[in-house]
Formats: sequence, structure tokens, C-alpha cells
Amino acid sequence: MVLWFAGGAFVLVWLVFRSPAVDYRLVVAGALLPLVELPFGSPRVLHSITGAVALLALAMVLTPRRRLVQRRLVAIPIGVFVHLLLDGIWTDTDAFWWPFTGWGWSEARLPELARGGVDVILEIAGAVALWWCWRRFRLFEPARRDRFLRSGQLDRDVAMP
Repeated sequence: MVLWFAGGAFVLVWLVFRSPAVDYRLVVAGALLPLVELPFGSPRVLHSITGAVALLALAMVLTPRRRLVQRRLVAIPIGVFVHLLLDGIWTDTDAFWWPFTGWGWSEARLPELARGGVDVILEIAGAVALWWCWRRFRLFEPARRDRFLRSGQLDRDVAMP
């Protein structure tokens, strides 16, 4: 379930913000971050709204008076929020609203482990989304690709509609 979250986060964040200044590498990293909970088998803090908000607060508190660093780091919690959306974890009240519904972890399986064959379709959709980004933002051009790999940002002339 890597391509689904990577491609979905890239496309959704671009559709919402339409900003060439976002570090899309960090958005994708944030969208993949909750996957570190896979060994537990059930949702933990990174699959909760509390975890995403805590990451956002950390990005803001740890970088006072460093607006450019804050702007870059805020891409990570945005990616985590997108993961929660794409994962459908919001349908598990105990996991999504932890600890507001109780301190115990949800006993449900992680959606990434519970969907079965649907994951193949989602991975294909994620691959298509990444291919679309590759074409839409002309990342096949070496200069654009190098800028993206270096900064995570898109060239304004292709990012703005």
C-alpha cells in the first residue's frame, strides 16, 4: 500500500492547494509515515487525529521564527492527514478519535491489512496518480525533475492551472 498513499497524497494536496511552493516529497513522506504501525497490526497514534495534530503542533513549536522551515515541515502532517483520509480510518471511531474515546488502542485491524484484494486496485490507482503527476508536471524533463528532487517543489509554469 505504498503507491496508493504516495500518489493519492501528491494529487490530493496539489488539487487542494495548487501551490508550487509545497514540498511534495515531504507530503508523500507524511502520507507513508503511518505505515510504520504495520507491525502492530492495529491502529496506533499515527492513525489518529491526535497524532496528526501533534505532528502539526511539533512542526510549529519546534521552529519558532523560522517561517520557511515551518512551511516546509507542515507538509509532513498534511501528508498524515491525507493518509487518514485515504485509509478510511475515520470509520473506526476508537482509532480515529484516540484517546478521546478511551486510552486503549482500537482492536480493529489496520485498513492496510484488512482490505484484501482491493489493495491491488488501490495500488494501481496510486500508480496511475503518480504517472499523471509525472506527465502533468513534466517531471520527465531533467531540469524540472532535478528541481523537484532537490526541493520537492514544482515549477510554477506547470503547477499553476
